[in-house]
Amino acid sequence: MKYRVYRFNPETDRKAYMQEFDVEVSRGMMLRDALLQIQEQDESFTFRHSCGEGVCGSDGVNVNGSNKLACTTPVHELKEPVDVRPLPGRPVIRDLVVDMSQFYKQYKSVDPWLVRKEPMPQKEILQTPAQRDALDGLYECIMCGCCSTACPSFWWNPDKFLGPQALLTACRFLADSRDQTGTERLDNLEGPSKLFRCHSRMNCVEACPIGLNPTEASGQIESSRVWEA
Repeated sequence: MKYRVYRFNPETDRKAYMQEFDVEVSRGMMLRDALLQIQEQDESFTFRHSCGEGVCGSDGVNVNGSNKLACTTPVHELKEPVDVRPLPGRPVIRDLVVDMSQFYKQYKSVDPWLVRKEPMPQKEILQTPAQRDALDGLYECIMCGCCSTACPSFWWNPDKFLGPQALLTACRFLADSRDQTGTERLDNLEGPSKLFRCHSRMNCVEACPIGLNPTEASGQIESSRVWEA
């Protein structure tokens, strides 16, 4: 199976280029397995990966124009030649490895932790089944970055627009009955660039490898702001 992978080493290359490889395909093979075979052919080839089970979110790449996790993408579903590039809109460190610093900065900016104003009780904070169900589709994010790097608004304004992942996280804590800073969290999303740069193109929904819906989460936040007002 023919692959064309993005290559760039800032220490030796003036510009990026695509390099072709032939990979022997086996039954049940995932894209990560193919990239590992390529790495065996050329040890200088670099990409991020870890668990290989779609849990750590470290091996997000752009495959034939779509963002995917390499470890959960079956190669038999891919059209040859398979073009593998870095996640778009992020500075390339080397080959398929991109700088995710801005992505993590936006994630941190929404305070991704529970905040309590009352003293912490001596036992767990209980939730009703309905309150717990409200978190489904929000907490499962694996931080792969496939959604935000598929979003044109994040490409154009990465230092201002929070991006789909951070907005999904913001919604997760706004929806949590145990958190006591809903008003403050909504105030933190004030301004024309943090929330309202989402134009509901749904690229993030298509890109999410675990089926989450950041666009819907953004809509929930907007509804919360209207209700709060």
